[in-house]
Amino acid sequence: MWYLCVFFHRLLDYRKAEVEALAKLFGAFHGEEESFHSLEWKLPQHHHPDCPYHFVNLPSEQIASNIAKRSILVKGIYELWGEGGSYEELEEAIKSYPDDLKAPYMTSDSTFRIIVDSFGNSLTFQEQNERILKFAFIPFKGKVNLKKPDHKFWVMETDNSGSNNGLPPVAQKRIFFGREIGTADRKLLPTYQLKSRNYLGPTAMDAEMAFLMANQALAAPGKLVYDPFVGTGSILVAAAHFGAVTMGADIDIRVVRDGRGPDCNVWSNFKQYGLPMPVGLLRADNNLPPWRPGLKEMFDAIICDPPYGVRAGGRKSGGRKLLKGVVAPYTVPDDKRIGHIPSTAPYSLAECVHDLLDLAVQMLVMGGRLVFFYPVLSEDASSESSFPEHPCFSLLAVSEQILSFRYSRFLLTMVKTGSYTEEVAEEATKMHLDFKENHLKWLEEGNLHSAVFCPNDLQTDVVKESRSNSDPSRKYRGKYV
Repeated sequence: MWYLCVFFHRLLDYRKAEVEALAKLFGAFHGEEESFHSLEWKLPQHHHPDCPYHFVNLPSEQIASNIAKRSILVKGIYELWGEGGSYEELEEAIKSYPDDLKAPYMTSDSTFRIIVDSFGNSLTFQEQNERILKFAFIPFKGKVNLKKPDHKFWVMETDNSGSNNGLPPVAQKRIFFGREIGTADRKLLPTYQLKSRNYLGPTAMDAEMAFLMANQALAAPGKLVYDPFVGTGSILVAAAHFGAVTMGADIDIRVVRDGRGPDCNVWSNFKQYGLPMPVGLLRADNNLPPWRPGLKEMFDAIICDPPYGVRAGGRKSGGRKLLKGVVAPYTVPDDKRIGHIPSTAPYSLAECVHDLLDLAVQMLVMGGRLVFFYPVLSEDASSESSFPEHPCFSLLAVSEQILSFRYSRFLLTMVKTGSYTEEVAEEATKMHLDFKENHLKWLEEGNLHSAVFCPNDLQTDVVKESRSNSDPSRKYRGKYV
């Protein structure tokens, strides 16, 4: 059945990908190839693809409700009773909606409420009341209840943004009327906002983004989620909120063991929200994984934000000995094992991602998901060679977040499709060498950290120059926030 899905106007590239992932989580797809199914989407008449209103085909009302309640970017999902370019046209559409579908929500023993919402325009209280009165023709038999109605109905308008108004252009005003199936719980984000977090570090993942990553990874009760760059645990906190069993690792033992004291560490973040503690936090090097030989396929999802040199650079075990050409495994003398902090060396992003994919193909269950961020030059974003590949993984979703005028980071969602073998390892190494060559080409063009945090005046000059050579039409702000 087709439903009206209304999004919050932010993180536009993430919206459909999140709904697709949640549809998979709640059983919208069936069959052997269910991991690769996608939902049917349609745009309302005269609407821009980045507008908040979309029609989506879902198997049942229960699945639609589950998606709306868990989603971070969905404002609400509605059973559409009618739409039109004017209230007169909308009235005709509602009257033509089948009576047998409307009847269960108009009984005398039920209560209801009509809510007015608009996009691109602000309505006064009086204007909202005037619009509600236009629906007196609907034969509701129950009473109005503004606090806890049995059924909520929404009137949603899109403003005819002829001047663009900094929003997606709308060719013609459109009005929707529908019954609420489910709405998002936006109280979740203020509860987990970083400014109230007990233990924070410079690379702590924003709460909204952490919950989006957890949704992409299908975090749920009974699933084991692993973060190999756990830091202060922001991503695992989001996964634990959805009921997943969590586990993390970090190369810095001071982070996973000590924090800033007994009441200010990774464990205290979970205690702060009343969440189940991780089953373990390891001091481990992504370049030298600690798993015993033969241990395979134990994680349902791996979610992480690999270090790529903006807020922190990657490190691996080695230090001065590695720089001198010593390639033998690093061992700690017995008399220095207590309290010892091993030496580390720089860890390139290309090598880090190769190790991450190698870890994932061995440790993820079949169909398990790998969700991680990867930075790309803006002009190369459309090229598939800009993203890491592996013979045992398929790329499900790519969502962009702009870091600066030149660089973007993309949230990649990959699903495991094949088992690990020696032949696969050899093929993956060849793919890695090709990827590393392309990776170095764009990395050598400039330092990622300095490009993201360059002075405003320089950034403005570059943006002006790029705009002079591009489409002169006005852009709306939502796409680039």
